[in-house]
Amino acid sequence: MNDPLASWHADTRVLHDDDAFADGPDVVPPIHYSATFRARDAADFADMAGRPRHPAYYTRYGNPVHERVAAILAGLEGTETALLTGSGMGAISTAVLALVSAGDHVVAQTRHYMSTAKLLDEVLPRFGVETTLVEQSDAEALRDAIRPNTKLIMLETPANPTLVLTDLAAVAPMARARGITTVCDNTFASPLNQQPHALGIDVVVHSATKLLGGHHDLTAGAICCSHALAEPIWRMHTTLGSVLSPMDAWLLLRGLRTLAVRVARINASALELARWLQQQAQVERVHYPGLESHPQHALAQAQMKGGGPVIAFAIKGDYAVTSRFVAALELPKHAVSLGGVDSLIVHAAAMWAGTMNDAQMEAADIAPNFVRFSVGLEHPDDLKADLARALAAALRERG
Repeated sequence: MNDPLASWHADTRVLHDDDAFADGPDVVPPIHYSATFRARDAADFADMAGRPRHPAYYTRYGNPVHERVAAILAGLEGTETALLTGSGMGAISTAVLALVSAGDHVVAQTRHYMSTAKLLDEVLPRFGVETTLVEQSDAEALRDAIRPNTKLIMLETPANPTLVLTDLAAVAPMARARGITTVCDNTFASPLNQQPHALGIDVVVHSATKLLGGHHDLTAGAICCSHALAEPIWRMHTTLGSVLSPMDAWLLLRGLRTLAVRVARINASALELARWLQQQAQVERVHYPGLESHPQHALAQAQMKGGGPVIAFAIKGDYAVTSRFVAALELPKHAVSLGGVDSLIVHAAAMWAGTMNDAQMEAADIAPNFVRFSVGLEHPDDLKADLARALAAALRERG
């Protein structure tokens, strides 16, 4: 029997993949704001306590709103199931710690979100897990780093903040042939722009704070995988306790309803702005997977449907000029995060200075004049005008 959901477009799935969990006449799902749930009798309580991921036993284990969000995310990523956590790092840490043990080895990229890098470089070694970092744009380097005790390959594509890509279709089979689990952070793309699981990746993680939530008003994480992998990951989750509150889960559900239209608009605006930035005399270089000039553009076309919200670019100037440029902008807010309705911008060298030394930033290609720009839903013409004015002001002040 054919599954009608399989033929639905993403625009429809974000609205209806959770219909099976409706428990009343409400058009908008209710918020189940309860930490604990009542059993009918002793047998019912035993079932609730013993069933993994029960949605109405105790919210650290699950919640009816979690169940609805998980159904949508699993449908979008093409996985059997999904789990929710209180943050993106909650998702990444939970998944990694569930999948490795003392004596294991991890292969990872030289470029990762800074907190992921700290997990790999500082936390795992304390528990007897070693990590080898390699250049992610070189699939052969990832293969050559594999050892007999390698249990996990940790990927992130596009990578933060330089938008370097990893060839998922090349890495997945080499890992699977050796019994190695692959995890990919899909935050910068979202399942609308990239589906790592369809390319062979075992576990897909998200900071749902970003594109999935889309409104800069929640923190959440997601782990999408098979039922078999979800069991040990869920057990680790209940131990670590990175719980997503019912309110944030409901906000995430609300954000997912508009994901398809938001991503389509952001993709189009970001590509238009990236092309415009390339033409500006004050801009030194632009990194965006959708640009023909991106060194991995062919790979982007093969494994991505759109370039996503983030443009990285360097302006012609030093650290001080770049700081003035960012401060002079009126529309993009000077703030961390990405993928929301408001455009956000950060001076990358300033943001990473607290967690990386100069040598580490140089190795990660984070130059003093490097900017990370997350495109929102403002009209691209208004953003161009604001960017042009701020570039002129910053360079004029330099004299």
